[in-house]
Amino acid sequence: MNANQWMSLLGLANRARKIISGEELSVKEIRSGKAKLILLSADASANTTKKITDKCKSYNVPCKMVPDRFQLGKAIGKDARVVVALLDEGFAKKLFTLLD
Repeated sequence: MNANQWMSLLGLANRARKIISGEELSVKEIRSGKAKLILLSADASANTTKKITDKCKSYNVPCKMVPDRFQLGKAIGKDARVVVALLDEGFAKKLFTLLD
């Protein structure tokens, strides 16, 4: 997996205002059916990881792991981020393939 590819695509999605970051907001978007893909950092707490992956399973939202919270935050021009929800089908599909 090329870190630069997925990070620049996520940055693009961010500038297009197609993402939400943060655990609570992401859970809200999963529930509302707007989240198309969830990016979870591999260094998230066990509690957060379980909460997010369980929500994704019950609402059939794909969930992908990214190396760490700093890369995830950097990709969207913010500090460390643990969870990011993509709200756009196109960006979600492309990121999903990049993170395989």
